Amino acid sequence: MEKIFTNVIAPVYAQPPIEGITISVPTPGGSIRLITDLGKLLSAAFSLLFIVAGIAAVLFLIQGGIGWITSGGDKAGVEAARNKIIHAIVGLIIVIATWALVVMLESFTGICILSCPIKIPTPF
Repeated sequence: MEKIFTNVIAPVYAQPPIEGITISVPTPGGSIRLITDLGKLLSAAFSLLFIVAGIAAVLFLIQGGIGWITSGGDKAGVEAARNKIIHAIVGLIIVIATWALVVMLESFTGICILSCPIKIPTPF
C-alpha cells in the first residue's frame, strides 16, 4: 500500500523567503475560538457586570428625575420618583463599593479579578 501512495505523491520543496515580499494567509472567517482561560472569562464577566450595573443605576436615576419633573406636584408621583432616585443612588453606591472591594482584594491577594489583560478575539 505504501508504495502506491509514494509513487503518486511527489515531494514538495519550499522556496526560501524573498526579502520584501510577504504573503499573509487569513484564517477562515467561520473559525471558532475556544476560551481556554477561566480567569480571563470571569474577569471579563465581572467587568461587564459592573459596567451594566453602573449604567442601569444612572438610567434609573435619570428616569426618577424625569418622573419628578413630570409629576406636576402630585404627591404620589413625587414620592414614587423620590423613591426611584433614592434606590438608584443606593444601587450606585453598592456598585462602587463592590468595585472598590474587588480592587482591594486584587491588591492584597495578587489574584487577577478585574485587571486581567483580555484579548478580544478577531476573525482573522
